[in-house]
Amino acid sequence: MLLSFATSSLRSRSKSVVLTFLSLLISVSVLLSVEHIRIQAEDSFKRTVSGVDLIVGAPSGQLNLMLYSVFRMGSPTNNISYDSFEMLQNDALVEWAIPISLGDSHRGFRVMGTNESYFAHYKYGDKQLLTFSDGVPFSGVFDAVIGADVAATLNYKVGDKVVIAHGLGAVSFNNHDASPFTIVGILAPTGTPVDKTVHVSLAGIEAMHLPKKQLTRVLQAPDNLNNPLVQPDSITAVMLGLKSKFATFNLQRALNNYEDDRLMAILPGVAMAELWQMMRSVENVLRVISVLVLVSSLFGLATMLLASMQQREKEIAVLRILGASGGVVFTLILVEALLIALAASAVSIGALTVVFASLKGWLASHYGLFISANLMNTHTLMITGAILVAAIVTSIIPAVDAYRSAIHSRL
Repeated sequence: MLLSFATSSLRSRSKSVVLTFLSLLISVSVLLSVEHIRIQAEDSFKRTVSGVDLIVGAPSGQLNLMLYSVFRMGSPTNNISYDSFEMLQNDALVEWAIPISLGDSHRGFRVMGTNESYFAHYKYGDKQLLTFSDGVPFSGVFDAVIGADVAATLNYKVGDKVVIAHGLGAVSFNNHDASPFTIVGILAPTGTPVDKTVHVSLAGIEAMHLPKKQLTRVLQAPDNLNNPLVQPDSITAVMLGLKSKFATFNLQRALNNYEDDRLMAILPGVAMAELWQMMRSVENVLRVISVLVLVSSLFGLATMLLASMQQREKEIAVLRILGASGGVVFTLILVEALLIALAASAVSIGALTVVFASLKGWLASHYGLFISANLMNTHTLMITGAILVAAIVTSIIPAVDAYRSAIHSRL
């Protein structure tokens, strides 16, 4: 009966209740979306590269190795020998190995040398393989595969020529004009640094740095990736996939103590977690802002209930005549606040589920955010519970005022 009376009372004040509901709906949606995106973004960040057990490079600190090998940020302090890559590739514990060679760029986009293993084994997100929106993987020395952002920004298509420049600047005075590359493939959007990368073969990286006479010989047989002239002496890093996860730590320890070359092996997951910790301050600022928005809306709810007390004196008097105690009137106000907060929370969860479900593919392909549309989890339920408790607490003042009015009406 109390619930029915509270519902009828709220309907009688529909205009002010609707405005309060909308205010609370917006603030709850902000809080829930920030929390959901925060958790999902951290998970997406850690899935920028997926399925890689170890990343091996020259000793420079695990964050630096992670930044330049995965995010194409910064520069390597040194290279590792190509013999070390072959040793890793042939190791009994290694299932596949992806070589990475960095140091050049094209109009501000990083150029990465690699081999066919990159397209066969590199994964992102939920262990998704790279796919092509157009074209095929490179097969010749001067073939190039570009990321989706490179194609969109520079308006490139399959068949176009690109000239790679030495160094990482957007403008370079040392272009490899004598060895242009032909775009043979364009990768589908991934929302990761892959989209902003120009991929060429390791042989292509070597070829464009050759003296003119030797480069001419390579140009005469551009499909021969095994030409001795274009075999690399060193590379920047190696991504490894192991046959058994149990071997990860043993192999890491062995590589860190490898005597024939200075190597450092890192676990991508550990490095990603450490990198995310550096972003905690921004994350906490967003949480504080969303909580403050919610608090202001809850005070608006309390203000609406308090302002209605003078209009409801006759309503309270009728309740007293019908035998309702002051405690019942007190509880009625809390129930009204709880109903508004509960409705706002329910509508917010439903609306956000629809929004995230609609934008899921777009967020993944353009921003690398693999957002789940399922908000019905423990964390969301805990936040919703906290919102309902906060709504009750902020409604205590108008409830006390109603209680006093009820006691006065009895006298």
